[in-house]
Amino acid sequence: MSASPTPTSSSTRHVLIAGGGIGGLTLARALRQAGITSTVFERAEVLRPVGAGITVQMNAMKALRSIGLAEAVSQEGQPLTSLATLTGSGGVLTRVDLEQLSRELGESAIAIRRSRLQAVLLSGLEEGQVRTGRAVTGFHDDGERVTVRLSDGTTATGDLLVGADGLHSVVRQTLWGDAPRYSGYTSWRGMTTLPPQAHPTSASESWGPGARFGIVPVGHGEVYWYATRNAPAGVRDEPGRAREALLQYFGGWHAPIAAILDATSEENIFRTDIHDRVPLARWSQGRVTLLGDAAHPMTPNMGQGGCQAIEDAVVLARCLAREPEPSLALAGYERRRLPRANQFVSRSFQLGRLAQLENTAVRFLRDTLMRLVPAGAALRQVRDVMRFEP
Repeated sequence: MSASPTPTSSSTRHVLIAGGGIGGLTLARALRQAGITSTVFERAEVLRPVGAGITVQMNAMKALRSIGLAEAVSQEGQPLTSLATLTGSGGVLTRVDLEQLSRELGESAIAIRRSRLQAVLLSGLEEGQVRTGRAVTGFHDDGERVTVRLSDGTTATGDLLVGADGLHSVVRQTLWGDAPRYSGYTSWRGMTTLPPQAHPTSASESWGPGARFGIVPVGHGEVYWYATRNAPAGVRDEPGRAREALLQYFGGWHAPIAAILDATSEENIFRTDIHDRVPLARWSQGRVTLLGDAAHPMTPNMGQGGCQAIEDAVVLARCLAREPEPSLALAGYERRRLPRANQFVSRSFQLGRLAQLENTAVRFLRDTLMRLVPAGAALRQVRDVMRFEP
């Protein structure tokens, strides 16, 4: 495990964190290791994971290892050995050997149920440190301290406020006032038992006309799946008929897609329209900054949303530990994180447009070019994404 930074006078600070998702909880753990106290305010009455599963990619595992959490995450999830992009009939467009990359970078990509990742992050926090049923609804920065207003009518004061409150962040809205951008496609997610036809250590994403289907084994005999389809914003499935609709869309695709959908109960299927936001030129103002989806919400096409939140959390904690002056610490955080995270926002958006193409001729050209990419070149592209130094 990497040595943690030596705490400075910043160890007496108290950080207020809006949002108890992956980014907010990772930040609380990283701050604790750095000797900085924090309180997490979460809107939900009960802390429930959003989404079914997640792949903690090698860059995020490197960040988690630096704060002593990589082994616990590995034990709760499933190391992935390969990642393939397929056609709807099962033909291979690209395949990346993740085992080779793991040997090079010293980390594995771990697919894990979100509830298990959440439990790992919560395990080292103090009782009462995460306060549920209390959304941050506003704040005042007087230059010396930050006071937040909470949804239960109370207030809390700290030395810094970190908005980790997601795509619809109140903190971001107060600072910058921008709005989410709809991608043009919707998504479904679910979790079920691993069918016999599935390879237990390989993940895949299959591309069809204006639609995709992803399969990710997450260990413990379970598989996380997701699907996307071009659709107007705000359209919803008829109550109780999401699985039926998905089988109409994807039931004729290659195995084991139909079997996975058949094995998923209706109540375990969740639909969400896909949004991101145009990248910001800065995240911080005074003693307030942003993290994760509040700072750089991105489409899920590169699988880096939660991973970039983890990177944010580790870097921010280190900047606060090393630099007693908040404005300098936040400036250092932005220098380290803003260009990299914003690059993922833009690349994910463009990849989504490519993957969701409907025109038959254009899709044929795309698929042909993908097949022609040498395996070594594909590996280099993934390697560049996965590199991270805490």
